[in-house]
Amino acid sequence: MIEDLKHDAGQRMQKCVETFQADLRKLRTGRAHPSLVENMKVDYYGSDVPLKQVANVAVEDARTLTISPWEKNMVGAIEKAIHKSDLGLTPMTAGAVIRLPLPPLTEERRRDITKVVRADAENARVAIRNVRRDVIGEIKEALKAKLLSQDEEKRGEVEIQKLTDKYIADIDTQLGAKEKEIMQV
Repeated sequence: MIEDLKHDAGQRMQKCVETFQADLRKLRTGRAHPSLVENMKVDYYGSDVPLKQVANVAVEDARTLTISPWEKNMVGAIEKAIHKSDLGLTPMTAGAVIRLPLPPLTEERRRDITKVVRADAENARVAIRNVRRDVIGEIKEALKAKLLSQDEEKRGEVEIQKLTDKYIADIDTQLGAKEKEIMQV
């Protein structure tokens, strides 16, 4: 039973880490990356869909993204979505191709982005701790129901804590790498 709970906790904690990684990919760090815009919502015949479902997003160079809509009449809708977004980017249209130049980040903007990254990391840590709390609660319920001995309960709590420490260390490592990448000029 402890192994099942430990396995379940590991999977749930891994999902927390993967969510944090996805949040990091969406942040602008000065380099052009398709994940900056590919989940941006675009009006496609009355329904909002992610940009990656209506266009191809590619990296032209280190500071420029190119967006090639699959339908020519989507150019205007994509430009409108980019203007509405909080990225602060101005698209340049050349026929059916939209170029998105990324201006260099200022020092103040880099610090703001670092604060956002730290907040995301703390949210991921809290999510991992919540998983730990839930699993330890399940272990205590099993003890009350006499499915586990007190020794098994203590061993289970120690193993869950080790798992929690491992995933929180993983979050901290990724946070450090991302902060370094953001502050690099």
